[in-house]
Amino acid sequence: MNLRELVKSQAEKYKDKVFLYWKDITVSYSQLDALSNKVANFLYDLGIRKGDKVSVYLPNIPEYVYLYLGIPKIGAVTGPVNALFKPREVKFVVGHSEAKAIITIPKFVEIINQIKGELPNLKYVIIIGEPVEGTLNYSELMEKASPNAPPEVNIDEKKDPAAILYTSGTTGFPKGVLQTHFNIRRNAEMIRDFMDAKEYYRFMLILPLFHVNAQIVTIMGPLVIGASSILTPGFSAQTHWETVAKYKASTFSCVPTVLSVLLKMPYENLDLSSLEFIICGAAPLPVEVFRAFEDTFKCKVVEGYGLTEGTCASSVNPLPTETEDRRKIGSIGLPLPGNEMKIVDSQGNDLPPNSKGEIVVKGDNVMKEYFKNPEANAETLKDGWLYTGDIGHMDEDGFFYITDRKKDMIIRGGENIYPREIEEVIYSHPAVSLGTVIGVRDEIYGELPKAFIVLKEGESIAEEEIIAYCKKHLADFKVPKYVEFRASLPQTPTGKIMKQPLREEEEAKTGRVFST
Repeated sequence: MNLRELVKSQAEKYKDKVFLYWKDITVSYSQLDALSNKVANFLYDLGIRKGDKVSVYLPNIPEYVYLYLGIPKIGAVTGPVNALFKPREVKFVVGHSEAKAIITIPKFVEIINQIKGELPNLKYVIIIGEPVEGTLNYSELMEKASPNAPPEVNIDEKKDPAAILYTSGTTGFPKGVLQTHFNIRRNAEMIRDFMDAKEYYRFMLILPLFHVNAQIVTIMGPLVIGASSILTPGFSAQTHWETVAKYKASTFSCVPTVLSVLLKMPYENLDLSSLEFIICGAAPLPVEVFRAFEDTFKCKVVEGYGLTEGTCASSVNPLPTETEDRRKIGSIGLPLPGNEMKIVDSQGNDLPPNSKGEIVVKGDNVMKEYFKNPEANAETLKDGWLYTGDIGHMDEDGFFYITDRKKDMIIRGGENIYPREIEEVIYSHPAVSLGTVIGVRDEIYGELPKAFIVLKEGESIAEEEIIAYCKKHLADFKVPKYVEFRASLPQTPTGKIMKQPLREEEEAKTGRVFST
């Protein structure tokens, strides 16, 4: 069943049941089908066809949901763009995906205008909100579009992509992950089956919709369950508990940073009894935060693991029942139903329990491929297995643990940051001779980037100048928190910068453990 058929089927089954809560607005399953049909029809009328990419460059608003479900109805491919991206990053993602249209808001028009001359495939800029000269208006297009099913398209759910999402890349630029209709539906069903989900559940969405977790866990999950989704503009510590109480949220998915922050927020005099459990992932959850949250809010926390190449989730700790609690704190849990995981050595050989090796994943949720990147495909997809680049082990009970990362990656508050991308920007500064970036442990965000820089002879600039330069070219969450200038950097005999000595120096100097 492709996504077009799925939305139609659920709309016929649940009709007037509320699918989406947004502020004081509700959207039923029937309305969801009609609105996503309108999206598909106006895009088809513009000439968007099967296989064409449509970039979605938006904050959390209901239209995002209609686009995410409507674009694939004509066999086109949704291309979420990180709403925090700067022009350089937007240009790469939209350009590499060969998007024919981009849908955005007036706030981002200036960025689009800066780059559209370098995007030869981009034909349409569609604006949600006040009309902007030289663009098409979403409301006007929707008003004219039919709410009936769009023209029939032959969609092979296992072969045809429905979405292309870009992951930060170790080579300096992101890689485009093609997720098929089958990948998306099946991963949502895996999550449903894992939690034995109920139709009365209300999933509260606090993560950005350009993030795969928000798309799969809190949009597609409720859709395959017949449950409801509560959409928020994003995480707000000040209003979070009020929102939970107002909409009677059953669960939300988050990163460890969110739980740390929420422990400090007032919640007295609010009815939070609807909250049954919370799914937490994307970074290690400190044991003290885990226990404090459960003790304070009487709500179970289950840790999970996944990556965009695996559509979203691959493993989760079992949900506790009245008679049994099989969770293991610090573990990423057990493979989801329909998913396989194992530990292998550097040659791809299976390793026994408690042996350290690379985590590999297999199942219906494994991506089709990286778009236009055969080298990365050959490295990552082998004999049906997805090589994650994460190092860990499995215990005697089949629970998995992450202990290290094969890839040079920093995780800041659940966002993946590859130092190479920051280094590319730093090297483009005319005063820089050498530069490298490592991750620094942080109590709130988990890790933060720190840059070490050697300036060209005769140059003299301040830390603030480097930070400002990075802010101009990188999303704010990627910008180094710390910058240190040095006369030289440790190098191998071949001239490669060695990061491990820098980490060891920093640990000895500050007493903090730095990323590996």
